[in-house]
Amino acid sequence: MQEKTFTHGCFITLEGIEGAGKSSLVEALCQLCKERGLSAVSVREPGGTAIAEQIRSILKTKQEEKLTSEAELLLMYAARAQLVNTVIRPALAQGKVVICDRHDLSTRAYQGGGRGFSLETIAKVRSVALGDFKPDLTLLIDVPPELGLKRAALREALTGVEVNDRFESEKLSFFERVRSEYLKAYHEDSKVYARSMLLIDGTMSMSEVRELALNAVRELLDRRLSFLEGGRA
Repeated sequence: MQEKTFTHGCFITLEGIEGAGKSSLVEALCQLCKERGLSAVSVREPGGTAIAEQIRSILKTKQEEKLTSEAELLLMYAARAQLVNTVIRPALAQGKVVICDRHDLSTRAYQGGGRGFSLETIAKVRSVALGDFKPDLTLLIDVPPELGLKRAALREALTGVEVNDRFESEKLSFFERVRSEYLKAYHEDSKVYARSMLLIDGTMSMSEVRELALNAVRELLDRRLSFLEGGRA
């Protein structure tokens, strides 16, 4: 099958708290793109480039020196700007589909809802780092924090690898604020963070969540491909 490309590419992001099941969807979405004859690039935030992965290590790893909330906010956007400008934008310019595990909505949820930064402060930093750049589609997988954290703990137990994660070490109340901010953004300001956003109930079975996610991406890709085949992509 000859590989197809879009003129402007397609940017899809997955959002949700720890244990929402985002990472398991990335492979399925990449496979869907392959079936459509499209080239897909998968990345994660924070991270996705050599420099951004170094920043990720600082952000995610518990250390003796406490990372301040201000430093956390700025480092999140430093890593994001590096990823967007060195990987995502070039891939989109080549007409590829980019699938990202977390993006800008995470900062509103974690640094806004979780840490207490105002939307005005976050918007100022976003303006410098991203301008008006945003995804074509965001899939927000919603789960209660209790369930998400249980899943994350089970994943760690099954792999046998201890994760020294700053965020997963936060109290339940932190994740309740994060989830609340995710839902508030979805209901009140979704267009700020994506051209289109879908809320998926993450308490459903994995197969049900996967099918809803795949259907949403199928619709997006099919619309793009119909324009491509009509000579207007």
